[in-house]
Amino acid sequence: MTQNIVRSCAPLRIGIAGGGTDVEPYASVKGGRVFNTTINKYAYCTIVPNDSHTMTIKSTDYGTYETPLDGGPLKYDGNMDLVKAVTNHFEITDGFDMSIHSEAPPGSGLGGSSTVIVSILKAVTTWIGEEMSNYDLAELAYHLEREDIGLKGGKQDQYAAAFGGFNMMEFTKDGTVVNPVNLSEDIVWELEYRSLLCYTGKTRDSAGIIESQVESFKAKSNEEALDESKILSTKLADALKKGDIEEAGLLLDETWKQKKKFSSKITNPMIDDLYSTAIANGAYGGKVSGAGGGGFMYFICKNDRKHIVAKELQKKGAIVEDFVFEPRGARSWRAKI
Repeated sequence: MTQNIVRSCAPLRIGIAGGGTDVEPYASVKGGRVFNTTINKYAYCTIVPNDSHTMTIKSTDYGTYETPLDGGPLKYDGNMDLVKAVTNHFEITDGFDMSIHSEAPPGSGLGGSSTVIVSILKAVTTWIGEEMSNYDLAELAYHLEREDIGLKGGKQDQYAAAFGGFNMMEFTKDGTVVNPVNLSEDIVWELEYRSLLCYTGKTRDSAGIIESQVESFKAKSNEEALDESKILSTKLADALKKGDIEEAGLLLDETWKQKKKFSSKITNPMIDDLYSTAIANGAYGGKVSGAGGGGFMYFICKNDRKHIVAKELQKKGAIVEDFVFEPRGARSWRAKI
């Protein structure tokens, strides 16, 4: 039997510079600025409508969940809360089966949960015929994830997933502005050639790291480092606009030095060992993508040294991932199965 379905995907992101300044209260008090880009790793969502008043969720990371949709708002209890939040917001009572898959494990530092909820929203709004701009999509994703559910984190992930591409994002108490950073194809390809992404093999609890960062900001012990990271985001974007990959790599190294001052939980001996190994073998600079503590690390390497850096990191147990930059944001489509 042929069924009409809706699918969506949203790209995961690499936080290049300024990450952490998008976290409250810094973003509202001093204004955050983040330079990031999306890559060809995605969170997917598929919706298959059914004739019941029940939703059944299948997640590759969290298993299967089923609940009726006729008893009022669904309660948040840590079980499929992202889907529940979207279902509650749109007051959905029509039954559906949903499958969710992310190409990065939870806690990997590529904006996973935020990318998942953007993907869910993109599929659901297409299904119910609700038109949303990229700004509206990202803002709703942030509201549901951070405010309704209460998951801790910054603002860049939802906007990166919705918009896609290289962007400079400004966060203030008045709202968010996404400014595309237009790089020529030659510069993007050269950066791609010299970029290395590796998985440390260890996930982490970003909420605990972010909470530590927030407490440090309130105590004014990391304010200077956050301020400097904001400045570095602009410098790094400007270096790439000029096609100066070396300068960008050296600035990336400086962003890592500042990021480590955000919280004592940002780095650990394993990360420090991987970082020093990469630098010793031909990386200009790098950083942990996301809150820190584990997950993915991103490096910019010297000319023709990426394969050597990759080989030495693999000896240390890191998993090197092939990727390209993704210029498109969240998208959805209808299909028949």
